[in-house]
Amino acid sequence: MVALPDNILMSAEEYLIWELTQEQRYEYWDGEVVAMTGGTRNHNRVSGNFFKFLDDALADRACEVYIVDVKVQVEPGQKYFYPDVVVTCDDRDREPQLVQFPCLIIEVLSPSTEAADRGKKFAAYRQSPTLQEYVLVQVAQPIVEVFRRNELGKWVLSEYNLDDRLLLESVNVEIAIASLYRQVQFEAEETENQ
Repeated sequence: MVALPDNILMSAEEYLIWELTQEQRYEYWDGEVVAMTGGTRNHNRVSGNFFKFLDDALADRACEVYIVDVKVQVEPGQKYFYPDVVVTCDDRDREPQLVQFPCLIIEVLSPSTEAADRGKKFAAYRQSPTLQEYVLVQVAQPIVEVFRRNELGKWVLSEYNLDDRLLLESVNVEIAIASLYRQVQFEAEETENQ
């Protein structure tokens, strides 16, 4: 494996061609290429549970659900991110490698990505006129945060715990929070503090 410099700079066009030849996934932030970190088993399980539930619920609708390996074009030529799960119901989304018109984005938080997912990424995602819900899922404890764009275009936060049910309004799908955490092992210390 060839070691890459800490900061890889290139144009968006170069990035889109270069990244297709890479074994690892890279996001694109305003000219800088950023390597994606690996996830944990719990991270993978929650992402997979969310994907499976949505994919089954939307099977007969004109929506597509993607997990991990499909990037979202947040800003053409500027920002390309890999969310954990993304849903598009827009028939303009025809590119094989990316989603341009997401209605729902789900990020499963990890210590190395949480600050960016809550900060810079969410700020960029909010610029998408089609995005209606942004979901942040914790894996250290069973908490799901949903940011919804209201009728005034403002983002409103709702928080859900293990015993709650979540209605994803963007796709009209209801999910039991406990289902999202199926087979997730919480650390005993964190569970005892709940």
